Amino acid sequence: MPQFGSTRTRNHGRVVKPKKVSRRQFLAVSATAAAAAGGVGTAPAFSRDVHGGDKDPWLPHQADAPHPLQAPDYKFFTPEEAAFIEAATERLVPDDAIGPGAKACGVALFIDHQLAGAYGRAQGWYMQGPWSKGEETQGYQSRLTPSALYRAAIKAIEDHVASSHSAAPFAGLAPDQQDAIISDLEKGKLDLGGVDAKTFFKMLWLNTKEGMFSDPIYGGNKDMAGWKMLGFPGARYNYLDWVDRHGQRYDQPPVGIRGRPEWNGEG
Repeated sequence: MPQFGSTRTRNHGRVVKPKKVSRRQFLAVSATAAAAAGGVGTAPAFSRDVHGGDKDPWLPHQADAPHPLQAPDYKFFTPEEAAFIEAATERLVPDDAIGPGAKACGVALFIDHQLAGAYGRAQGWYMQGPWSKGEETQGYQSRLTPSALYRAAIKAIEDHVASSHSAAPFAGLAPDQQDAIISDLEKGKLDLGGVDAKTFFKMLWLNTKEGMFSDPIYGGNKDMAGWKMLGFPGARYNYLDWVDRHGQRYDQPPVGIRGRPEWNGEG
């Protein structure tokens, strides 16, 4: 039974005993699964080819310099859609005593910029028929691109909210009402017309984890809060000073692809 809200353990597709698995442990496992699925740190909207030439292509800060998110504004979501995503992702990873939630970590902005790029267009994906319903193990089977899936699903959910909750948008509902709708999405109980509710929930949950734990260069994981929560050291160059420190806790702050804010003034 999925548990949202302030509960410290959550069960998104797994059998979990809440009293034995902490939030930190659950998110660590989820982040690893997202990375294995090609999500964390592989944001396709900013991917590009690197070609060799007469000059050394690997000079520091020249050959493949990172391109951080420059525009802090939404590029894909309308204001209403952004409000929905901010509210929904905050219910999946709420702010609590352990760490900031999805909204403070910029998860909605991360998802927005991914949907505005190659990922949103399903660029490089096989998007031709046949369109028979796939098995659970076959991965994404929709004919909709991720951006089209988000747009259609959000509209269908807001239509459902308008017809059953006194016309309040999803973002205006009480937390327990939002949790009930998200739970119905996860179980596939909500009729979204031409959009499969489970498929949308899986993508929303995956993208939320990516936004929490990917490198800050992509707009999420603000201030490396997700990494700090897990104790993840980030993209440090090496750990030579720690090779022989067996059993000692690694206490250095995380480092992103562009270093640390203290080093370059930008993060």
